[in-house]
Amino acid sequence: MRSIVRIGGAGKGTGGRGTGAVAEPNRLDARVELIQALIPVGLEAVQELLQQEVTALAGARYQRGGGVRGYARWGGQDGSVYLADQKVAIRVPRVRDVPHDQEVPLTTYQGLRQPQRAEEAALRKVLKGLSCRSYEACVEPVAETFGLTASSLSRRFKRASARKLAELQERDLSGYDLVGLFLDGKTFGEDEMVIALGVTLSGEKVVLGFVQTATENEAVCSTFLRGLVERGLTYDHGLLVVLDGAKGLRKAVAKVFAKQAAVQRCHWHKRENVLSYLPEGLKPVFKRKLSAAYEKPSYAKAKTALQRIRAELAEVNASAAASLDEGLEETLTLHRLGLFHELGRSFKTTNCIENLNALIGQRTDKVDCWRNADQKHRWLATTLLDIEPRLRKVCGYQHLPRLRAALEAHAKGTLEKVA
Repeated sequence: MRSIVRIGGAGKGTGGRGTGAVAEPNRLDARVELIQALIPVGLEAVQELLQQEVTALAGARYQRGGGVRGYARWGGQDGSVYLADQKVAIRVPRVRDVPHDQEVPLTTYQGLRQPQRAEEAALRKVLKGLSCRSYEACVEPVAETFGLTASSLSRRFKRASARKLAELQERDLSGYDLVGLFLDGKTFGEDEMVIALGVTLSGEKVVLGFVQTATENEAVCSTFLRGLVERGLTYDHGLLVVLDGAKGLRKAVAKVFAKQAAVQRCHWHKRENVLSYLPEGLKPVFKRKLSAAYEKPSYAKAKTALQRIRAELAEVNASAAASLDEGLEETLTLHRLGLFHELGRSFKTTNCIENLNALIGQRTDKVDCWRNADQKHRWLATTLLDIEPRLRKVCGYQHLPRLRAALEAHAKGTLEKVA
């Protein structure tokens, strides 16, 4: 087999916002160019594998004996196989079962005829920024390649992404021992997609699902959370739910999980809400004070510091003081559980799911026009499953068993004894 020449000049991907759906050739993933350069080599490998199977079945060419008794070579016929995301024409050798007068299918050929591999490869290219319209221009196929139209790529992506959507929607959640849950919305066109990200007892992040809604309202979010429970999500040992302060989500969590959920309000969102009421000259001062107060190691010290800030805010802006009062206790849940120092970095804000949303945006913000709900759902499910394997464990995951014990005490009303 011929040697492989290294391909240089890797370009950067198209992840920017508002760049449209068309990717320039020099911005394509270098793997696209490499795959095309390897197609002739791949064809040689395919032919070699097919000939090896024919030899095993019918013996060596021009020699008697060998192979399976009664099997004989029977010429060849035109066929095709999938290499990467391309359908390539080849000449397929044939084997005949002479006594039974029937064709013997070649296992190797049948395996290379599976279109799902090509659809998965096409799916990855579209996620990386290659548009269906620029596919033919950006990919340099060998002469034997066919089926490289924008419509064929679009169909492949649609089939592959539909499988990803079904995989995510039908995922059994009973096998995940969850201790944490992040809930937040991601904008898709005029809609909001509320995404649920779970954290297991060992610290892994797991995408649980999403729901499409105009706003983060209670009715839709409650139905969504009940659907997760029906798919196997368990919360008998308690669950730390991290929210940004959306009232609809908060009511839905209370309705579905009741006392089993301990809600941690995001420190960043609370601070920004309070600062939004203040004049520009006072924002830096109170930003430092609020940040310092929330970083206090114990519940008592943090609560005392926040009460002092509240008194100062009351003299400057009553609305800012009222904003700080709203949900104040829930911003101190980790303090109250006695684990702020150990787990605050991961659970004091919604950063875990905000980072996930940013990664989603790198893949989906390039879509200028969302045609329908099915398209949004397929893209989001595909993107989530593509990102999930690369999500890191939460910081301080070694302390999650302690969080489990504190959550159980919280649900039973005996938290003081644990803390």
